[in-house]
Amino acid sequence: MTERSTYLLVDGENIDATLGISLLGRRPEPQERPRWNKVLTFAEQAWQQPVKGLFFLAAPGELPATFVQALLAIGYRPVPLRGEGKVVDIAIQRMTEALVGRDADVMLVSHDRDFAPQMEQLAANDQRVGILGFGEFMAGGLRDIDGMEFFDLEYDVAAFTSRLPRVRVIPIDEFNPLDFI
Repeated sequence: MTERSTYLLVDGENIDATLGISLLGRRPEPQERPRWNKVLTFAEQAWQQPVKGLFFLAAPGELPATFVQALLAIGYRPVPLRGEGKVVDIAIQRMTEALVGRDADVMLVSHDRDFAPQMEQLAANDQRVGILGFGEFMAGGLRDIDGMEFFDLEYDVAAFTSRLPRVRVIPIDEFNPLDFI
């Protein structure tokens, strides 16, 4: 019998685009991107089971060797893809469909509503599902799935080395006036 595991599916393009376009208004610098090792560690600790990290990325030209080597070094399995259309979305959708009914749970790192039907199918199959991202940019279709757990990349995961310029509704119990001084 195999041990239950979590599949951590990373839509790197979606996170990079949200960070760049929606938060920073420019292409993120390397030090402004998530510390992907922290995301992997968080996933393992959050659900107390082994994690298989798959990092999906479009590679229309040459393989981004330096980035791929860094991902391998911290424990991810890179999934570089080439083809017509939104290859990363297609691959993640196929992956989630393949996981339905397996002894596995799924955490998705994305904001994209395109994955809602597959995540809903996993949840309906009594598999644990979670989403990691920025709450203010999360697609409603993902948030509306019964049983979906949400983890904020900055506040829950602590995946960044510096504070991001975010504007969000703050629950009064979390309000710290020192954050605004």
